[in-house]
Amino acid sequence: MSSTIPSTGVAPYTVVIPTYNESDNIAELLARLAEALPAPPGCPAPRLLFVDDSTDHTPAVIREAARDCPLQVTLLHRDEPVGGLGGAITEGLCAAEGEWAVVMDADLQHPPQLVPELVTVGRCAGADLVVATRYASGGSRDGLAGGYRRAVSGCSTLITKLLFARELRRISDPMSGFFALRLNTVDLSGLRPLGYKILLELAVRGRPRRVAEVPYRFGTRFAGKSKSGLREGLRFLRHLAGLRLSTPLGRAAAFALIGLTGILPNLLTLDLLTHRLGLHYLPAAVLANQVGIAWNLALLEWTVFRHRRHRHWADRVLRFSGVSNLDLLLRIPLMALLVSGLGLGTGLATVLGLGASAALRFLVAERAVYLPAPLRGGARGRAARAAGALRAPNPPTAP
Repeated sequence: MSSTIPSTGVAPYTVVIPTYNESDNIAELLARLAEALPAPPGCPAPRLLFVDDSTDHTPAVIREAARDCPLQVTLLHRDEPVGGLGGAITEGLCAAEGEWAVVMDADLQHPPQLVPELVTVGRCAGADLVVATRYASGGSRDGLAGGYRRAVSGCSTLITKLLFARELRRISDPMSGFFALRLNTVDLSGLRPLGYKILLELAVRGRPRRVAEVPYRFGTRFAGKSKSGLREGLRFLRHLAGLRLSTPLGRAAAFALIGLTGILPNLLTLDLLTHRLGLHYLPAAVLANQVGIAWNLALLEWTVFRHRRHRHWADRVLRFSGVSNLDLLLRIPLMALLVSGLGLGTGLATVLGLGASAALRFLVAERAVYLPAPLRGGARGRAARAAGALRAPNPPTAP
């Protein structure tokens, strides 16, 4: 559900403002933005796009405050808050117009007067992403309430920088929610937002080529309470795990770890079949391999390839088990050589054989079993469709 005030032309950029029960902040926010974003005579003003997930009367407050605002105001209320705050911002970016979109919070901890500077710096520097940072010289995070929130913010930043050292080497404040993005440089269809740290998602999946930063002082909340809590913290950790597994290197490392855990059920089954049931070690190894395959497949489906299960489940099972059993053509002769020729124990021979085939199995799983989803149009196409859905059928909020 959306509504707009009449447009005076295509906006030079859009300010995307996600809201969740922020009714007490709206009037002050619009007043400060109107003061910070004057448009030259005869030129269109920047558009303000509120993407609202509120359960209170915030949408009504936005519509009422927009009547007296000289800027173009669009309201998009989401009945289902898919993806949380990050999902709201992504929808706003898809619906934004102009070359740039600036993302900021509604609680006035992000200074509205900095909005035009972010866009200007981006244009002058030829950047794709401009981050308002609390950690550069001249910046401050004093607006974080209490030592606990400062500690959580600092630890989150440190963990994120360690996990994504290469992707975030040019970003000092990856947890910032205040930034400007050149819209035609990122394919928004590839984003999978979860929770409230959309900048991290953009930096890791979008891979902006040139990044600039602008220091700012993180202010105190104007009204209301912070929405951060344990639930958002857990979603953040899930997001970190999903992002780390979004790269081939991350998937390879996780694949190897899961493969290591599969050695235990394989060895236990092998021991049961050989020492307790008296089965010859070669057929016992074939049967034990099926247990290890089932273990690994279950964990890979749940973690590493959770978002790449596009083939039918039976197809995935047949392909993965087929490849994992075909490597027995290599492992069984190798095992026979190690056990009968070199006198190694069956357990050690099994571990060495599994290690030799792990790289091959990962490559096949990555390229023949769990394929990426096909892209369904670029970011600008999605933006145009979303913008059309916003403006065409809806009455204006103000005459």
